[in-house]
Amino acid sequence: MPRKIILDVDPGHDDAIAILLAANSPEIDLLGITTVAGNQILEKTTLNAQRICSAAGINAPIAKGMDRPIVRQQIIADDIHGNSGLDGPAFSKPTVDVIPQHAVNFIIETIIKSDGDITLVPTGPLTNIAMALLLEPKIRDKIQEIIFMGGAYGIGNTTPGAEFNIFADPEAAKIVLNSGLPLTMVGLDLTHQATATPDVIERIKSIGTPLANIVVELLEFFGQTYFEVFGFPAPPVHDPCTVAKLIDPDVFTTRHLYVDVDIKSELNYGRTVCDFYGVMGRQPNCHVAIDLNKERFWNLIIEAIKRY
Repeated sequence: MPRKIILDVDPGHDDAIAILLAANSPEIDLLGITTVAGNQILEKTTLNAQRICSAAGINAPIAKGMDRPIVRQQIIADDIHGNSGLDGPAFSKPTVDVIPQHAVNFIIETIIKSDGDITLVPTGPLTNIAMALLLEPKIRDKIQEIIFMGGAYGIGNTTPGAEFNIFADPEAAKIVLNSGLPLTMVGLDLTHQATATPDVIERIKSIGTPLANIVVELLEFFGQTYFEVFGFPAPPVHDPCTVAKLIDPDVFTTRHLYVDVDIKSELNYGRTVCDFYGVMGRQPNCHVAIDLNKERFWNLIIEAIKRY
């Protein structure tokens, strides 16, 4: 049976590719797309979800969610994703509408009505997910898994210790990591292996469809900003790694660790603390992504793009 998922996004170039992978893979049943403020403000991330779905002919409901973090002051990643949050391609006016229901309520209602077989896949700040858990605790018993892109067991990309999605709303991440639910963290240590190298871009370009051309333009812009900001020779495509794991469980390996988020330290605010050696003596609460099979990963994405 296909995995039933709600994809919670803040598009974002790599979120866009995660949407394309989730919406056109036989192994995934995409129940809805919820948006959150993150890479850009909420109005822009929601518009970007509409743009991608319109360009690809995706009909999953889109629900607009939280427009700010729970506690901290809002940050965005316009240095990476540009003023629109999805700079690069020229998009037509969206033909896909946003449903009137708030994303948090959509998440709650969909899970409550389910048979306990829904996986939440957040690829931006965890604000929507945390708010749903706070607003309706009953959903805890009906969530199959949460697999999220965020954090790192090594170095960060927004501060020396913190990754952007977690740093954008550390308090939300702490709520999710302490929820007692089955969790998988797909952090920078894994996603930095998922680079869109020139040979990958050529493979996508050779598909020759309008959508493939949009993906190439997304990756070319993303590659330019990643080189300017971080010096990466090829951009790491973070967010689709979450969806790829649900399609192909062997696409990356994990270790079961105790993970929490620092919300008090001046230097490490927003850092995910991963206890590799069990020195804290606490029960593991999260599967942490370690090693990616890059060939399998890109084959999944390229085959999905071909199917459009």
